[in-house]
Amino acid sequence: MCKSGGPGSENASDGPPDDEAPFSALLEDSAEDLYENAPCGYLSTLLDGQIAKVNATLLDWLGYERRDLVGRKSFSDLLTVGGRIYHETHFAPLLRMQGEISGIALEFRTADGNRLPVLVTSTVKTGADGTPLLIRTTVFDARDRRTYEQELLRARDEAERERERLAALNATLQQTLLPPVLVGVPGLDVAAYYHVASTDEVGGDFYDLFPLSGKTWGFFLGDVCGKGAAAAAVTSLTRYTLRAAAVYDPEPAAVLGNLNTVLNHEYNGPDPRFCTVLFGLLVPDDDGFHVTLAGGGHPPALLMRADGRTDFLPTPGGQLIGVFPDAHVATTAIRLHPGDTLLLYTDGLTEARTSEARYGEHALLDFAKTLAPTTATNTVAAIRELLDSFGTGLDDDTAVLALSVPHQTP
Repeated sequence: MCKSGGPGSENASDGPPDDEAPFSALLEDSAEDLYENAPCGYLSTLLDGQIAKVNATLLDWLGYERRDLVGRKSFSDLLTVGGRIYHETHFAPLLRMQGEISGIALEFRTADGNRLPVLVTSTVKTGADGTPLLIRTTVFDARDRRTYEQELLRARDEAERERERLAALNATLQQTLLPPVLVGVPGLDVAAYYHVASTDEVGGDFYDLFPLSGKTWGFFLGDVCGKGAAAAAVTSLTRYTLRAAAVYDPEPAAVLGNLNTVLNHEYNGPDPRFCTVLFGLLVPDDDGFHVTLAGGGHPPALLMRADGRTDFLPTPGGQLIGVFPDAHVATTAIRLHPGDTLLLYTDGLTEARTSEARYGEHALLDFAKTLAPTTATNTVAAIRELLDSFGTGLDDDTAVLALSVPHQTP
Protein backbone atom coordinates (compact mmCIF):
# COMPACT_ATOMS: atom_id res chain seq x y z
CA MET A 1 0.00 0.00 0.00
CA CYS A 2 1.30 3.40 -0.85
CA LYS A 3 1.51 5.94 1.91
CA SER A 4 0.19 9.43 1.38
CA GLY A 5 2.45 12.32 2.08
CA GLY A 6 2.59 13.71 5.58
CA PRO A 7 1.66 17.19 6.67
CA GLY A 8 3.14 19.87 4.45
CA SER A 9 3.72 17.52 1.59
CA GLU A 10 1.10 19.41 -0.55
CA ASN A 11 2.86 22.72 -0.03
CA ALA A 12 6.16 21.17 -0.97
CA SER A 13 4.72 19.88 -4.24
CA ASP A 14 3.64 23.47 -5.26
CA GLY A 15 7.23 24.69 -5.68
CA PRO A 16 9.44 23.96 -8.68
CA PRO A 17 11.47 20.77 -8.67
CA ASP A 18 14.92 21.16 -7.28
CA ASP A 19 16.52 20.81 -10.74
CA GLU A 20 14.36 23.69 -12.09
CA ALA A 21 15.28 26.24 -9.42
CA PRO A 22 18.69 27.22 -10.87
CA PHE A 23 17.11 27.62 -14.33
CA SER A 24 14.47 30.02 -12.96
CA ALA A 25 17.12 32.04 -11.21
CA LEU A 26 19.10 32.17 -14.43
CA LEU A 27 16.06 33.46 -16.31
CA GLU A 28 15.48 36.21 -13.76
CA ASP A 29 19.14 37.21 -13.95
CA SER A 30 19.14 37.08 -17.77
CA ALA A 31 16.08 39.33 -18.08
CA GLU A 32 17.76 42.10 -16.12
CA ASP A 33 21.03 41.55 -17.92
CA LEU A 34 19.25 41.62 -21.28
CA TYR A 35 17.72 44.99 -20.46
CA GLU A 36 20.98 46.51 -19.24
CA ASN A 37 23.29 45.11 -21.89
CA ALA A 38 20.97 44.75 -24.87
CA PRO A 39 22.41 45.50 -28.32
CA CYS A 40 20.16 48.60 -28.36
CA GLY A 41 19.51 51.42 -25.95
CA TYR A 42 16.46 51.51 -23.67
CA LEU A 43 15.05 54.64 -22.13
CA SER A 44 11.94 55.27 -20.04
CA THR A 45 10.69 58.80 -19.42
CA LEU A 46 7.80 60.41 -17.62
CA LEU A 47 5.14 62.08 -19.74
CA ASP A 48 6.94 65.42 -19.42
CA GLY A 49 10.09 63.82 -20.85
CA GLN A 50 12.06 63.46 -17.62
CA ILE A 51 14.31 60.39 -17.75
CA ALA A 52 13.18 57.72 -15.26
CA LYS A 53 15.22 54.75 -16.41
CA VAL A 54 18.06 54.08 -18.84
CA ASN A 55 20.03 50.95 -19.65
CA ALA A 56 23.79 50.50 -19.53
CA THR A 57 24.09 50.20 -23.30
CA LEU A 58 22.76 53.70 -23.92
CA LEU A 59 24.82 55.11 -21.04
CA ASP A 60 27.91 53.61 -22.62
CA TRP A 61 27.10 55.08 -26.03
CA LEU A 62 26.50 58.52 -24.55
CA GLY A 63 29.34 58.46 -22.03
CA TYR A 64 27.12 59.37 -19.04
CA GLU A 65 26.76 57.90 -15.58
CA ARG A 66 23.27 56.83 -14.60
CA ARG A 67 23.10 59.51 -11.92
CA ASP A 68 23.79 62.15 -14.59
CA LEU A 69 20.54 61.38 -16.41
CA VAL A 70 17.92 59.72 -14.21
CA GLY A 71 15.77 62.39 -12.59
CA ARG A 72 18.07 65.15 -13.84
CA LYS A 73 17.63 65.41 -17.61
CA SER A 74 14.81 65.05 -20.08
CA PHE A 75 14.76 63.17 -23.37
CA SER A 76 15.07 66.37 -25.39
CA ASP A 77 18.19 67.34 -23.42
CA LEU A 78 19.99 64.47 -25.13
CA LEU A 79 19.20 65.78 -28.61
CA THR A 80 21.09 68.21 -30.82
CA VAL A 81 19.54 71.63 -31.43
CA GLY A 82 17.91 70.51 -34.68
CA GLY A 83 16.68 67.34 -32.99
CA ARG A 84 15.05 69.32 -30.19
CA ILE A 85 13.15 71.43 -32.68
CA TYR A 86 12.00 68.35 -34.56
CA HIS A 87 11.05 66.67 -31.26
CA GLU A 88 8.88 69.58 -30.16
CA THR A 89 7.23 70.20 -33.54
CA HIS A 90 6.78 66.68 -34.89
CA PHE A 91 7.98 63.81 -32.73
CA ALA A 92 6.19 64.61 -29.45
CA PRO A 93 2.85 65.70 -31.04
CA LEU A 94 2.70 62.56 -33.20
CA LEU A 95 3.54 60.37 -30.22
CA ARG A 96 0.73 61.93 -28.18
CA MET A 97 -1.78 61.42 -31.01
CA GLN A 98 -0.75 57.93 -32.12
CA GLY A 99 0.68 56.44 -28.95
CA GLU A 100 3.63 55.12 -30.94
CA ILE A 101 6.18 56.41 -33.42
CA SER A 102 8.95 54.31 -34.97
CA GLY A 103 12.12 54.51 -37.03
CA ILE A 104 12.76 58.23 -36.54
CA ALA A 105 16.31 59.40 -37.35
CA LEU A 106 17.69 61.73 -34.67
CA GLU A 107 21.07 62.73 -33.31
CA PHE A 108 22.04 62.50 -29.64
CA ARG A 109 24.67 64.73 -28.13
CA THR A 110 27.18 62.66 -26.15
CA ALA A 111 28.81 63.72 -22.90
CA ASP A 112 31.98 64.79 -24.75
CA GLY A 113 30.01 66.90 -27.24
CA ASN A 114 30.07 64.53 -30.20
CA ARG A 115 27.04 63.55 -32.28
CA LEU A 116 25.57 60.07 -32.20
CA PRO A 117 23.17 59.28 -35.08
CA VAL A 118 20.35 57.02 -33.88
CA LEU A 119 17.02 55.54 -34.93
CA VAL A 120 14.33 55.95 -32.27
CA THR A 121 11.09 54.11 -31.61
CA SER A 122 8.85 55.30 -28.75
CA THR A 123 5.68 53.84 -27.26
CA VAL A 124 3.35 55.31 -24.65
CA LYS A 125 2.64 52.85 -21.81
CA THR A 126 -0.90 53.16 -20.44
CA GLY A 127 -2.64 51.91 -17.31
CA ALA A 128 -5.58 49.52 -17.16
CA ASP A 129 -7.94 52.47 -17.63
CA GLY A 130 -6.00 53.76 -20.66
CA THR A 131 -4.32 56.59 -18.79
CA PRO A 132 -0.81 57.34 -20.15
CA LEU A 133 1.81 56.50 -17.54
CA LEU A 134 5.22 56.80 -19.17
CA ILE A 135 7.08 56.63 -22.49
CA ARG A 136 9.29 53.72 -23.43
CA THR A 137 11.92 54.38 -26.08
CA THR A 138 14.19 52.01 -27.97
CA VAL A 139 17.34 53.50 -29.46
CA PHE A 140 19.37 51.92 -32.28
CA ASP A 141 22.92 52.97 -33.10
CA ALA A 142 22.84 54.34 -36.66
CA ARG A 143 26.50 55.21 -37.04
CA ASP A 144 27.14 52.47 -39.58
CA ARG A 145 23.99 53.39 -41.45
CA ARG A 146 24.94 57.08 -41.43
CA THR A 147 28.38 56.22 -42.74
CA TYR A 148 26.77 54.15 -45.49
CA GLU A 149 24.36 56.98 -46.36
CA GLN A 150 27.18 59.50 -46.42
CA GLU A 151 29.16 57.22 -48.69
CA LEU A 152 26.18 56.95 -51.01
CA LEU A 153 25.82 60.73 -51.03
CA ARG A 154 29.53 61.13 -51.67
CA ALA A 155 29.36 58.64 -54.53
CA ARG A 156 26.30 60.40 -55.97
CA ASP A 157 27.97 63.80 -55.74
CA GLU A 158 31.11 62.44 -57.35
CA ALA A 159 29.05 60.87 -60.13
CA GLU A 160 27.27 64.19 -60.68
CA ARG A 161 30.59 66.05 -60.81
CA GLU A 162 31.91 63.46 -63.24
CA ARG A 163 28.81 63.86 -65.38
CA GLU A 164 29.30 67.64 -65.38
CA ARG A 165 32.96 67.23 -66.33
CA LEU A 166 31.96 64.84 -69.13
CA ALA A 167 29.29 67.24 -70.35
CA ALA A 168 31.82 70.09 -70.39
CA LEU A 169 34.33 67.91 -72.23
CA ASN A 170 31.72 66.82 -74.75
CA ALA A 171 30.61 70.42 -75.29
CA THR A 172 34.21 71.52 -75.85
CA LEU A 173 34.85 68.61 -78.20
CA GLN A 174 31.63 69.34 -80.07
CA GLN A 175 32.66 72.96 -80.58
CA THR A 176 35.96 71.88 -82.12
CA LEU A 177 33.98 70.00 -84.77
CA LEU A 178 31.99 73.10 -85.79
CA PRO A 179 33.17 76.46 -87.11
CA PRO A 180 33.20 79.03 -84.25
CA VAL A 181 31.79 81.67 -86.63
CA LEU A 182 30.58 81.25 -90.19
CA VAL A 183 32.51 83.38 -92.65
CA GLY A 184 30.69 86.25 -94.27
CA VAL A 185 29.99 85.94 -97.98
CA PRO A 186 29.35 89.26 -99.73
CA GLY A 187 25.81 89.36 -101.08
CA LEU A 188 24.67 86.29 -99.09
CA ASP A 189 22.71 85.84 -95.86
CA VAL A 190 24.06 82.83 -93.96
CA ALA A 191 22.67 81.21 -90.77
CA ALA A 192 23.30 77.90 -89.00
CA TYR A 193 22.23 76.10 -85.86
CA TYR A 194 23.29 72.94 -84.03
CA HIS A 195 20.87 71.25 -81.63
CA VAL A 196 22.48 68.95 -79.07
CA ALA A 197 20.13 66.10 -78.13
CA SER A 198 22.25 64.84 -75.22
CA THR A 199 25.15 66.37 -73.30
CA ASP A 200 26.39 62.89 -72.41
CA GLU A 201 27.56 61.99 -75.92
CA VAL A 202 29.21 63.88 -78.75
CA GLY A 203 27.14 63.82 -81.90
CA GLY A 204 28.39 63.28 -85.43
CA ASP A 205 26.68 66.17 -87.24
CA PHE A 206 28.89 68.83 -88.85
CA TYR A 207 28.78 71.82 -91.20
CA ASP A 208 31.10 74.55 -92.48
CA LEU A 209 31.38 77.45 -94.91
CA PHE A 210 34.80 78.63 -96.08
CA PRO A 211 36.49 80.67 -98.84
CA LEU A 212 38.36 79.05 -101.74
CA SER A 213 40.36 80.66 -104.52
CA GLY A 214 38.99 83.70 -106.27
CA LYS A 215 35.34 84.47 -105.50
CA THR A 216 34.38 80.90 -104.74
CA TRP A 217 33.18 79.53 -101.41
CA GLY A 218 32.76 75.96 -100.32
CA PHE A 219 30.12 74.70 -97.89
CA PHE A 220 29.06 71.33 -96.53
CA LEU A 221 26.76 69.69 -94.03
CA GLY A 222 26.70 66.04 -93.01
CA ASP A 223 26.25 63.36 -90.40
CA VAL A 224 28.65 60.64 -89.27
CA CYS A 225 27.12 57.35 -88.13
CA GLY A 226 27.20 56.74 -84.40
CA LYS A 227 27.95 58.91 -81.39
CA GLY A 228 30.67 59.38 -78.83
CA ALA A 229 34.43 59.71 -79.13
CA ALA A 230 34.71 57.30 -82.07
CA ALA A 231 32.17 59.31 -84.08
CA ALA A 232 33.89 62.55 -83.08
CA ALA A 233 37.18 61.24 -84.48
CA VAL A 234 35.50 60.44 -87.80
CA THR A 235 33.74 63.82 -87.81
CA SER A 236 37.05 65.62 -87.30
CA LEU A 237 38.70 63.62 -90.09
CA THR A 238 35.73 64.22 -92.39
CA ARG A 239 35.59 67.96 -91.79
CA TYR A 240 39.29 68.57 -92.42
CA THR A 241 39.40 66.17 -95.35
CA LEU A 242 36.57 68.06 -97.04
CA ARG A 243 38.35 71.39 -96.64
CA ALA A 244 41.68 70.00 -97.83
CA ALA A 245 40.12 68.16 -100.77
CA ALA A 246 38.28 71.31 -101.85
CA VAL A 247 41.57 73.21 -102.06
CA TYR A 248 43.09 70.43 -104.18
CA ASP A 249 40.09 70.05 -106.52
CA PRO A 250 36.96 72.10 -105.67
CA GLU A 251 34.56 70.20 -107.94
CA PRO A 252 31.94 68.82 -105.47
CA ALA A 253 31.93 65.30 -106.95
CA ALA A 254 35.74 65.16 -106.71
CA VAL A 255 35.69 66.43 -103.12
CA LEU A 256 33.28 63.70 -102.01
CA GLY A 257 35.21 61.12 -104.01
CA ASN A 258 38.38 62.01 -102.10
CA LEU A 259 36.53 61.85 -98.79
CA ASN A 260 35.13 58.43 -99.71
CA THR A 261 38.65 57.14 -100.44
CA VAL A 262 39.98 58.38 -97.10
CA LEU A 263 37.12 56.96 -94.98
CA ASN A 264 37.05 53.65 -96.82
CA HIS A 265 40.79 53.26 -96.37
CA GLU A 266 40.85 54.26 -92.69
CA TYR A 267 37.71 52.44 -91.54
CA ASN A 268 37.39 49.27 -93.59
CA GLY A 269 38.06 46.90 -90.66
CA PRO A 270 35.71 45.33 -88.09
CA ASP A 271 34.36 48.76 -87.08
CA PRO A 272 33.51 50.48 -90.38
CA ARG A 273 32.57 54.15 -90.32
CA PHE A 274 30.73 56.19 -92.89
CA CYS A 275 28.84 59.44 -93.27
CA THR A 276 26.20 61.20 -95.31
CA VAL A 277 27.11 64.61 -96.67
CA LEU A 278 26.17 67.45 -99.01
CA PHE A 279 29.05 69.49 -100.44
CA GLY A 280 28.53 72.61 -102.53
CA LEU A 281 30.28 75.46 -104.29
CA LEU A 282 29.06 79.05 -104.31
CA VAL A 283 30.10 81.32 -107.17
CA PRO A 284 28.74 84.90 -107.50
CA ASP A 285 26.64 85.34 -110.65
CA ASP A 286 25.44 88.90 -111.31
CA ASP A 287 22.83 89.54 -108.58
CA GLY A 288 22.78 85.94 -107.33
CA PHE A 289 24.91 82.84 -106.91
CA HIS A 290 25.55 79.76 -108.97
CA VAL A 291 25.42 76.67 -106.75
CA THR A 292 26.82 73.25 -107.56
CA LEU A 293 25.78 70.64 -105.02
CA ALA A 294 26.94 67.03 -104.64
CA GLY A 295 25.25 64.49 -102.37
CA GLY A 296 26.48 61.29 -100.81
CA GLY A 297 23.51 59.50 -99.27
CA HIS A 298 22.29 62.64 -97.50
CA PRO A 299 18.68 63.94 -97.26
CA PRO A 300 17.97 66.40 -100.09
CA ALA A 301 18.29 70.13 -99.55
CA LEU A 302 15.22 72.36 -99.63
CA LEU A 303 14.94 75.26 -102.05
CA MET A 304 12.52 78.06 -101.21
CA ARG A 305 12.08 80.45 -104.09
CA ALA A 306 11.31 84.15 -103.90
CA ASP A 307 7.89 83.55 -105.52
CA GLY A 308 6.94 81.02 -102.79
CA ARG A 309 7.64 77.85 -104.76
CA THR A 310 9.25 75.29 -102.47
CA ASP A 311 10.60 71.84 -103.17
CA PHE A 312 13.43 69.46 -102.43
CA LEU A 313 16.57 69.78 -104.48
CA PRO A 314 17.19 66.08 -105.22
CA THR A 315 20.60 64.50 -105.53
CA PRO A 316 19.29 61.01 -106.37
CA GLY A 317 21.45 57.92 -106.26
CA GLY A 318 24.17 59.33 -104.08
CA GLN A 319 25.69 56.57 -101.94
CA LEU A 320 26.92 56.64 -98.36
CA ILE A 321 30.46 58.00 -98.15
CA GLY A 322 33.04 55.52 -96.88
CA VAL A 323 31.15 52.26 -97.43
CA PHE A 324 32.29 51.30 -100.95
CA PRO A 325 35.70 51.81 -102.57
CA ASP A 326 34.04 53.73 -105.44
CA ALA A 327 30.89 55.42 -104.15
CA HIS A 328 28.51 57.02 -106.62
CA VAL A 329 28.05 60.74 -106.01
CA ALA A 330 25.03 62.64 -107.37
CA THR A 331 25.44 66.26 -108.50
CA THR A 332 22.98 69.04 -109.32
CA ALA A 333 23.25 72.73 -110.10
CA ILE A 334 20.94 75.70 -109.49
CA ARG A 335 21.02 79.46 -109.39
CA LEU A 336 20.05 81.35 -106.25
CA HIS A 337 18.18 84.51 -107.22
CA PRO A 338 17.41 87.42 -104.89
CA GLY A 339 14.84 86.21 -102.37
CA ASP A 340 15.76 82.52 -102.75
CA THR A 341 16.80 80.41 -99.75
CA LEU A 342 18.60 77.06 -99.68
CA LEU A 343 18.26 74.90 -96.54
CA LEU A 344 20.50 71.96 -95.63
CA TYR A 345 19.69 69.78 -92.61
CA THR A 346 20.58 66.47 -90.97
CA ASP A 347 18.12 63.64 -90.40
CA GLY A 348 17.65 64.42 -86.70
CA LEU A 349 15.03 66.90 -87.93
CA THR A 350 12.99 64.55 -90.11
CA GLU A 351 13.35 61.56 -87.78
CA ALA A 352 12.00 63.42 -84.75
CA ARG A 353 8.88 61.91 -83.22
CA THR A 354 5.64 63.80 -82.85
CA SER A 355 2.64 62.66 -80.82
CA GLU A 356 1.38 60.81 -83.89
CA ALA A 357 4.43 59.48 -85.75
CA ARG A 358 7.78 60.34 -87.29
CA TYR A 359 7.93 63.94 -88.49
CA GLY A 360 9.25 63.04 -91.95
CA GLU A 361 10.14 64.81 -95.19
CA HIS A 362 6.55 65.63 -96.23
CA ALA A 363 5.90 67.51 -92.98
CA LEU A 364 9.17 69.40 -93.40
CA LEU A 365 8.22 70.37 -96.94
CA ASP A 366 4.82 71.62 -95.78
CA PHE A 367 6.54 73.56 -92.99
CA ALA A 368 8.97 75.17 -95.46
CA LYS A 369 6.10 76.19 -97.74
CA THR A 370 4.64 78.23 -94.88
CA LEU A 371 7.95 80.11 -94.60
CA ALA A 372 8.61 80.91 -98.27
CA PRO A 373 9.60 83.41 -99.35
CA THR A 374 12.00 83.91 -96.47
CA THR A 375 15.62 84.54 -95.50
CA ALA A 376 18.33 82.29 -94.08
CA THR A 377 18.12 84.02 -90.71
CA ASN A 378 14.34 83.66 -90.47
CA THR A 379 14.48 80.05 -91.68
CA VAL A 380 16.93 78.97 -88.99
CA ALA A 381 14.93 80.82 -86.33
CA ALA A 382 11.78 78.98 -87.40
CA ILE A 383 13.62 75.63 -87.44
CA ARG A 384 14.85 76.25 -83.88
CA GLU A 385 11.27 76.80 -82.71
CA LEU A 386 10.19 73.66 -84.54
CA LEU A 387 12.92 71.60 -82.87
CA ASP A 388 11.90 72.93 -79.45
CA SER A 389 8.31 71.88 -80.12
CA PHE A 390 9.33 68.22 -80.45
CA GLY A 391 10.35 68.02 -76.77
CA THR A 392 11.48 64.50 -75.89
CA GLY A 393 10.61 63.36 -79.41
CA LEU A 394 13.89 64.87 -80.62
CA ASP A 395 16.48 62.28 -79.59
CA ASP A 396 19.18 62.88 -82.20
CA ASP A 397 21.48 65.82 -82.83
CA THR A 398 20.38 68.14 -85.61
CA ALA A 399 22.36 70.59 -87.72
CA VAL A 400 20.89 73.11 -90.15
CA LEU A 401 22.60 75.50 -92.56
CA ALA A 402 20.68 78.08 -94.59
CA LEU A 403 21.89 80.33 -97.44
CA SER A 404 19.81 83.09 -99.02
CA VAL A 405 20.31 85.96 -101.44
CA PRO A 406 18.80 89.19 -100.11
CA HIS A 407 16.56 91.29 -102.31
CA GLN A 408 18.40 94.13 -103.96
CA THR A 409 17.66 97.51 -102.42
CA PRO A 410 17.02 100.36 -104.85
